Amino acid sequence: MSTINLLPWREAKRKELLQQFLISFGFVFLIAASVWGLGHYYHSQLIGNQILRIGMVDEKIAEVDKKIKEIRELEKEKEQLLSRIRAIEELQGNRPLIVRFFDELVHSLPDGVTLLEVKQEGKKITVNGLAQSNARVSSFMRNLDSSVWLTEASLKVIKESNVSDSTVVNSFTLTFKQIFPKDGEEEES
Repeated sequence: MSTINLLPWREAKRKELLQQFLISFGFVFLIAASVWGLGHYYHSQLIGNQILRIGMVDEKIAEVDKKIKEIRELEKEKEQLLSRIRAIEELQGNRPLIVRFFDELVHSLPDGVTLLEVKQEGKKITVNGLAQSNARVSSFMRNLDSSVWLTEASLKVIKESNVSDSTVVNSFTLTFKQIFPKDGEEEES
């Protein structure tokens, strides 16, 4: 006799295929979720590492900025010190010139002329003084013009005033310039 299967075999086959599909779908879902999770973890690690690197770079930038600020302060100090050194060198270099200036001024001063005030602004010198006569003032001016170190004497003011009954004094204001002769001219004088 032939066997007839009365069980609903198509239903059973459908259930079996559905079960295989769901199992396959579950495996694919797990694999996809695992791949997504690993990708997310990998990118999170990359972002975390990058944030750490940015933090280190920011710290280095702060250190470099601090050093740059210190360097600028040191450069300012250096400039101040250099300007002081230049001023001291200039004073040291001009020291003989000041002595030479007063020596020339004394040699140019004739008898009967007294200086009350000497004022220098750069190379221009203003002198206030007293003289016994106008001739002594002009002699003083000629002596200044003949000097190698002093030139361009110019009389600004001269006034005659009586000090006592018999004494007449001329007060004057005179300007001239100080020059620095070349070595050859200096040796001639």
